[in-house]
Amino acid sequence: MTEPASVYHRRRATALAVLAGLLLLLVLAVRSCGGDGAPTPAGPASEAAAANSVAELPRGGRRIFPDFRVVAFYGAPQDEQLGTLGVGSPAVAARRLERVARGYAKKSRPALPALELISTIATAAPGDDGLHRMHQTDEVIGTYLRAARKAKALLVLDIQPGRGDFLSEVQRLERWLREPDVGIALDPEWHVGPDAVPGNVIGSVTAEEVNAVTDYIARFVVDHSLPEKLFVVHQFTSGMIANKDRVVKRSGLAVTMNVDGFGDRPNKISKYVQFTSELTRFNDGFKLFYEEDTNLMSPGAVLQMRPPPDLVVYE
Repeated sequence: MTEPASVYHRRRATALAVLAGLLLLLVLAVRSCGGDGAPTPAGPASEAAAANSVAELPRGGRRIFPDFRVVAFYGAPQDEQLGTLGVGSPAVAARRLERVARGYAKKSRPALPALELISTIATAAPGDDGLHRMHQTDEVIGTYLRAARKAKALLVLDIQPGRGDFLSEVQRLERWLREPDVGIALDPEWHVGPDAVPGNVIGSVTAEEVNAVTDYIARFVVDHSLPEKLFVVHQFTSGMIANKDRVVKRSGLAVTMNVDGFGDRPNKISKYVQFTSELTRFNDGFKLFYEEDTNLMSPGAVLQMRPPPDLVVYE
């Protein structure tokens, strides 16, 4: 199933309009987020983990699914059009997220909030290295991690690699992967070939590329005795993850396929049913769009889908 042309046009137009001035806005974002030049969050959980021997998730335990249902806000501080996480300060976004997450909380399955920060952002401009992507600074990531910890939430670092590759982008985040409350999300839409421009074409990823990343991250879980990490792959077309059935499920990683794309309820539900009915099953994710969805689904309506999603992401 391919995305309607009108839907993809919005994604392309937004990317080109927003990302043109992103490098300048990044400097302003650091100041507005309260970045203080100290990338290491105050009271790092890694120190607490060392003292207590066993690190836990923000709201207890070491397993994400099925113990919790994760509810996330997606975006970046450079522009509100990049997602709802960028609306207001990280602390304000975390408080809004907590209110939304309550709608998904059950006594048998509590909600675990997550801030999904776009840490590598695909750009229309090639940049100095020609890879059409830019990075959040350590100050910005640290600010969002502090906000997540104050809210007892996860931080998920989302990667839009442009012409770069996912593994290299994940490797540069090594210092953050050592933390027990930091996960990773891959955004294949924004992963393009050496001659393509993000936003002009729909990108993709292969199962082999995904497996290389999960193998790398899974080693951190073992080597540092970390709790289960959330690992998300976004998808809104069938070809976005090539040979998806070959994606390996890793011990220590909550591998989740997030059904992306916006529209009216029947189309969104139909796409969710299509992807969750595949023979090879992973944890299930579902994305909602505050601005683009027609008749935004309520938490109750989302939980009525079968299977109910393990992860719900708001953009």
